[in-house]
Amino acid sequence: MTELAADPNLGPAKLAAADHAEGMSYLQTVPRRLVTLYLPLGIILVVLLFPFYWMALTAIKPDEQLLDLDTYNPFWTTAPTLKHIAALLFESPYPHWLWNTMLVAVVATTLSIIASVLAAYAIVRLRFRGATWVGGAIFLAYLVPPSILFIPLSSVVFQYGLFDTPFALVLTYPTILIPFSTWLLMGYFKAIPFELEECALIDGASRWQILTKIIVPLAVPGLISAFIFCFTLCWNEFIYALTFISSTQNKTVPVAIVNEFVDGDIYRWGSLMAGALCGSLPLVVLYAFFVEHYVAAMTGAVKE
Repeated sequence: MTELAADPNLGPAKLAAADHAEGMSYLQTVPRRLVTLYLPLGIILVVLLFPFYWMALTAIKPDEQLLDLDTYNPFWTTAPTLKHIAALLFESPYPHWLWNTMLVAVVATTLSIIASVLAAYAIVRLRFRGATWVGGAIFLAYLVPPSILFIPLSSVVFQYGLFDTPFALVLTYPTILIPFSTWLLMGYFKAIPFELEECALIDGASRWQILTKIIVPLAVPGLISAFIFCFTLCWNEFIYALTFISSTQNKTVPVAIVNEFVDGDIYRWGSLMAGALCGSLPLVVLYAFFVEHYVAAMTGAVKE
């Protein structure tokens, strides 16, 4: 590589290509690729995808194969059935639980994103005294465990008369969504050149116009990342939903499938796994469409 760098006939692009080829030369042999690339990737894929395979397999297994693991192969089924999925969708309030979960997740996420955008922009751009400390304090609030917060929040929910309603979750979820989303958007807003705002201010634009017409359109990847994070956390949250919701018709999916498909010491594994599998599909679709924006925004926030 030293000889190549000394050659004046090679441009920067050729030097970079030669450097890249030299750096990846250790993968040219099949044994090295197998040990350093394919084997780790295979292990990671098995670890990540096996829970979904197990849920899908359990959801289509007949009852006798679920209970008799000595006779039947636990990792395969020869007689798949849709009985558990049909019972879940048509013989239980599962569609209503999905609607409750979607309603709470969308409303809480929307409110949290609006509050986070305003807070992050004020901390990053308005330059008031103590802005750095305020940003740090907001992120530290995210580190407080929800198992501690739900105790004082329960009294607030009772006083407002929101117990056993989806709005109890809409009120409490932003307490764990806003801190991290604000920190994430702060890092993304810092990456937007301040000169754009200065030009807009010279032209007579207000702060609100700058935020809505310049900052927000440029920060769409960051907003998508924050939305995915908030939506996922709302969708999978368990402690608040278990504490503030008691009636069956108002429960969300994570709590409902655990409470309603367990009768004492009898676990209806087929319905449990079918409910967990169907409940995870909306998140899978969400990540499949927006995973590139999510990774890009997280990388930008970490750099800042």
